Amino acid sequence: MDCSSYSTYCYRCDDFVVNDTKLCLIQKVREHLQNLENSAFTVERHRKRKFLDNPLLNKKMLKINGSTSAICATGLRNLGNTCFMNAILQSLSNIQQFSCYFKELPAVELRNGKTAGRRTYHTRSQGEVNVSLVEEFRKTLCALWQGSQTAFSPESLFYVVWKIMPSFRGYQQQDAHEFMRYLLDHLHLELQGDSGCSQPLMSQETSSRSSRSSKCCINGENTVVTSVFGGILQNEVNCLICGTESRKFDPFLDLSLDIPSQFRNKRKNQENGPICNLKDCLRSFTDLEELDETELYMCLKCKKKQKSTKKFWIQKLPKVLCLHLKRFHWTAYLRNKVDTYVEFPLRELDMKCFLLEPENMGPESCLYDLAAVVVHHGSGVGSGHYTAYATHEGRWFHFNDSTVTLTEEETVMKAKAYILFYVERPVPATPEKL
Repeated sequence: MDCSSYSTYCYRCDDFVVNDTKLCLIQKVREHLQNLENSAFTVERHRKRKFLDNPLLNKKMLKINGSTSAICATGLRNLGNTCFMNAILQSLSNIQQFSCYFKELPAVELRNGKTAGRRTYHTRSQGEVNVSLVEEFRKTLCALWQGSQTAFSPESLFYVVWKIMPSFRGYQQQDAHEFMRYLLDHLHLELQGDSGCSQPLMSQETSSRSSRSSKCCINGENTVVTSVFGGILQNEVNCLICGTESRKFDPFLDLSLDIPSQFRNKRKNQENGPICNLKDCLRSFTDLEELDETELYMCLKCKKKQKSTKKFWIQKLPKVLCLHLKRFHWTAYLRNKVDTYVEFPLRELDMKCFLLEPENMGPESCLYDLAAVVVHHGSGVGSGHYTAYATHEGRWFHFNDSTVTLTEEETVMKAKAYILFYVERPVPATPEKL
């Protein structure tokens, strides 16, 4: 049952239902929830009245240059363990070149061309259902910066997510990174239209090192998803027997980085010692490695699987560099979390040393500034809580579901990041010579 609208979802029917039991048990639950909400509303009303009587306590106000300015950010209601979705939505809403595209789209009823109408998706029991992920995503982004003091409920978007992403149905905790990949994939496909060349942006990871980035489609049409997040990796594999070199280009939307083992295995009581830096993770990703016995390379010259080395280079940097720190690892029976703190810069992340041809890049074209951070609090992927930090008009905000508060840069830098969004720094225009 959705505690916001009190609608009831039937997993067997794969739809919301309106019927009740003979004893009207569903209606009794609704009435009980309504009474709880009414009592909570009364308490909240008294709290707000006290809040308004003392404006100094109002966390929604900030002093700027002697004048008082209201925070325009809006929180997202938690619909039942949907903090993973809320953290991603708040992060994407603060990437201006991405969110502005959707906010400037006309409503679905007013559109023409390939994005007009609603996309047809196939569900397990209902066959075809017409919904628009782009439209609900647009509505949500538009609602987040309207200056409303009341948290926005993304239930319409969540309903569409249920319809087109079956693995996210229900109210159990999900992986925020996995949700982001699926969301970008489906937004890209829907923006492409129903053309026959549409293909998924990403492929599932087949190994911990061989698929360290989500793959985007290079045959389909370009969309705002690929133009903002899309980059290209060069994958070099060398046969250790005959020396044959193989090169392959892999498009990516984000890079999944291992936390190096020397930092990951540090004991809790080891306070001193080197601190893991984000560049340590990037170097681990791009360093030359020898593939193990389970990843033998099929050498075309030797005509059999041989031992080989692999190295990644970044051939093309994206406008927005999304870095996912691999904090969850499978053991024999469960998925453990790597809780190591990784130091990351708020400004001027220099990616030049990881490029294939750095000499072709200007000194300012490889610098990135942090735009948003997703943080996982807790010990396991199936539990815990997700929040996000994001910067908007020079101020940092902490998004914790329906609660939005201003925060300091020092607080952001202390966070144990799970996903980092870096925006390419604009290259200053060179003055024309007279």
